Amino acid sequence: MTSGAALHWRALESLYASAPINRMFQSTLSVTAEGRARIVFQVEPDVFHAAGAAHGTLYFKMLDDAAFYAANSLVTDRFLLTTAFNLHLSKPVRGGTLVAEGHWVSGRRRVLVAESRLIDEEGDEVGRGTGTFMRSRIALSGLPGYSAV
Repeated sequence: MTSGAALHWRALESLYASAPINRMFQSTLSVTAEGRARIVFQVEPDVFHAAGAAHGTLYFKMLDDAAFYAANSLVTDRFLLTTAFNLHLSKPVRGGTLVAEGHWVSGRRRVLVAESRLIDEEGDEVGRGTGTFMRSRIALSGLPGYSAV
């Protein structure tokens, strides 16, 4: 028997997969536990800047998404919105598989804080971020992609 939390997590994974922006990237979200999310992402040359490494927007997307879904795993009724995100880039990425790991830090009512880190194929941290997420008025149940598979 699947728990209510697990159904919510699967529905969040479905929501991630349904977002039009995610059709542009080879990535998969897994909500692994309460307050934890993981995104595996393939970095291809089409996301490189002129110097031949992944553009910073890619770091932001992965780190924000991992932290966001970690936080939203705790909120079953409303879609969260990113209100602030602090980003640190520590190593250029020239391709391969990246893993973004997000975890909830604090807050459960209106504002939640979550952190994430980005790991490359060598196991090195290539980026880190901290986000603040606020409950919106958007009901998760009203979003077409939010459904348990």
